[in-house]
Amino acid sequence: MQSSRTSYDLVVLAGDVGGTNVNLALIGKKGGTFTLLIDRHYRTKDEPSLVAPLGRFLEETRRELPGLRPELCCVSGAGPVVNGRITLTNAPWGIEAREIESGFGLPTRLINDFTAVSYGVVLLDPANPEQITRLPHSDGSLPEPKAGLRAIVGAGTGLGVGFVLRMRDRIEALPSEGGHITLPVYDELSRDFQRWLERRFGFVPGAEAGVSGQGIANLIEFLAERAGEVGDGAQKALDAPPSERPALVAAAAATDPLCGQAMGIFVELYARVAADLTAAFLPSGGIFLAGGIAAKNEGLFLAGHRFMSMFERSYREHIRSILAATPVMIVKDYSISLYGAANAAVSLA
Repeated sequence: MQSSRTSYDLVVLAGDVGGTNVNLALIGKKGGTFTLLIDRHYRTKDEPSLVAPLGRFLEETRRELPGLRPELCCVSGAGPVVNGRITLTNAPWGIEAREIESGFGLPTRLINDFTAVSYGVVLLDPANPEQITRLPHSDGSLPEPKAGLRAIVGAGTGLGVGFVLRMRDRIEALPSEGGHITLPVYDELSRDFQRWLERRFGFVPGAEAGVSGQGIANLIEFLAERAGEVGDGAQKALDAPPSERPALVAAAAATDPLCGQAMGIFVELYARVAADLTAAFLPSGGIFLAGGIAAKNEGLFLAGHRFMSMFERSYREHIRSILAATPVMIVKDYSISLYGAANAAVSLA
């Protein structure tokens, strides 16, 4: 790749740190366009801190893109930002802005992971199927996004929630711990699951305990206890460490009845979380389903309108009409957090 600093108005070192991966990139800005120039991925639990992979990444960029140097750094992490530090909720270490600034000489801003996704969502084109999959409502309609608030709900290792609003000439991204609202159950089986989780945690569980990678791990364990006998796919998942179970359950969903049931409940719980947030915040710009699970398992969301038929349900007619008019989209671009971190670095500088 041949690029030079003069090709861009600004080059940003963007990072996204989650419970599973550390993703780093150099992103060039030219006008209103952001271009990913080089990226690398590291396993979070294999690293002692963010400084180590950052150092290796910058060494690689100096060799591969000798004409480029970042001028700003923005890193997103799974946790609230307090006094320039993020204590990661799903990883054994935290992120310090001062440590990055002193180690690499870069002005550094830390943001919540879903603040980054929020800044990334405004860069997406809802009409581009490579970036977005629009979920048809149960009547086949595809409501158009309108000006106004957009909500982002993302099930990955955990469950993230964020909101973004364009106000005049600037973007306002609002972080949230909405992934910890109460798990929204809807029938006897999901109520049994809620009670099972309550016994485990000692209190009514939050949505993340069912709508996330760890939620899928909880679901297969719960269902296996009820079933007694399990198939090969479910047993393979149960024998694996909890962090590996979600991918194994999803992979076996089409062939193993218990895995299929676990993923079905996951999709329906996800829909109820999205519906509750829609009623609370009226996101006329749409609900965006981010995080890797939805993007990797689109078919489970689309088949038989499983997600949307549960999303549209309410005991009140006027809420049903709001839900029926709300666009729902799956974010397919895995680099959205990196683009969002770069956009945030520029917008907040």
